[in-house]
This record gives sequence, C-alpha cells and structure tokens, in this order.
Amino acid sequence: MEDKKCIICGKTHLEIPLTQFDYKQTNFWICPQHIPVLIHEPTKMADLLPGADQFEAV
Repeated sequence: MEDKKCIICGKTHLEIPLTQFDYKQTNFWICPQHIPVLIHEPTKMADLLPGADQFEAV
C-alpha cells in the first residue's frame, strides 16, 4: 500500500482525509489544514518541494 501522508504534518490517510497533488512527476498528499499553505504561502514548503521558494502565492 502506498504511504499516504500529509507532506507538512505527516498525518496519514488513516487519521485525516488527504488530497493528492502532482508536482514534477511526483505524487504528494496534503491534509485540509495545510492546503492554505500550499495556496497562499508556498515558500514555506521550500524544504519539502524542490523549487517551491520560486512559487508565487495567490
């Protein structure tokens, strides 16, 4: 079974609903609590996603 866990907090799909997103041909998972970080503060994910420090927030 694929290891599905939030890229930010590490909670698994057994603990909380997760949403999958794809970036640079890789699948990632994120929980509802951290979707706003992905949308509005993606530079905070620079250590987790290569190149995230170059993203523009919306």
